[in-house]
Amino acid sequence: MLYNFHLLPGAAPMRWLTAIPVYNEAAHVHGVLAAVRRHSPDILVVNDGSTDGTAAILDTEPGILRVDHPTNRGYGAAVQSAFDFAIRHKYDVLVTMDCDGQHQPDRIPVLLEALCGCDVVSGSRYLRDFRQDSPAPTDRQFINAAITREINERFGFDLTDTFCGFKAYRVDSLAKLRITEPGWGMPLQLWVQAARLGLRVREVGVPRVYLDPTRAFGGVLNDPDTRLAYYRDVIRRAEADDLPGVPAATACAESCA
Repeated sequence: MLYNFHLLPGAAPMRWLTAIPVYNEAAHVHGVLAAVRRHSPDILVVNDGSTDGTAAILDTEPGILRVDHPTNRGYGAAVQSAFDFAIRHKYDVLVTMDCDGQHQPDRIPVLLEALCGCDVVSGSRYLRDFRQDSPAPTDRQFINAAITREINERFGFDLTDTFCGFKAYRVDSLAKLRITEPGWGMPLQLWVQAARLGLRVREVGVPRVYLDPTRAFGGVLNDPDTRLAYYRDVIRRAEADDLPGVPAATACAESCA
């Protein structure tokens, strides 16, 4: 069921896009798209160089918008393509979600409703409990908690989950960001820039679902210590990102009440 949403009371209904970065998700992409169609009028799939038949499945899916990366460029690069598409096509709001079955499309309306008065609404798998919650892999939960604590202490947020990819963005605020990190650390660059820009953020609870808790990041990031060091390096570098009109290494953002 599709709904009308408004960024401000009395304003015209907003135009929103749901974007799904996809890399080798042949097992999930059809089912995810079927579920998202019930909640989003416009759907963009960013196929990040899949080699497992995902592209052929997408060829059979009617009515979707699509960006194809010839080779795998990374999660952050796929989200950047979604950002660029939403800005270029003048959407009011962009929703991003994963294609591995973790994110429940019926939560899209919850994110959209929470966006009124905010710039970024981020799903949190740790804000509240849900009936369908599953345990997070131990190393991921530990690293998420450590990085979330560091982001909060350094940039004035009160977040509970800095890595959830299920988000809603006001596109006019999105256009202020300068996201360049192509890998899994991209959400951390986003939080640092959001703090420096003074963007208003809010979290909403989403179920914590791990269909495959053994799924790996790939390469050196499979090692938790290496992954943690990489994330901290992304944060450090993001403090010096060139943001027009914003001095480097300043903080912090005011979270929504």
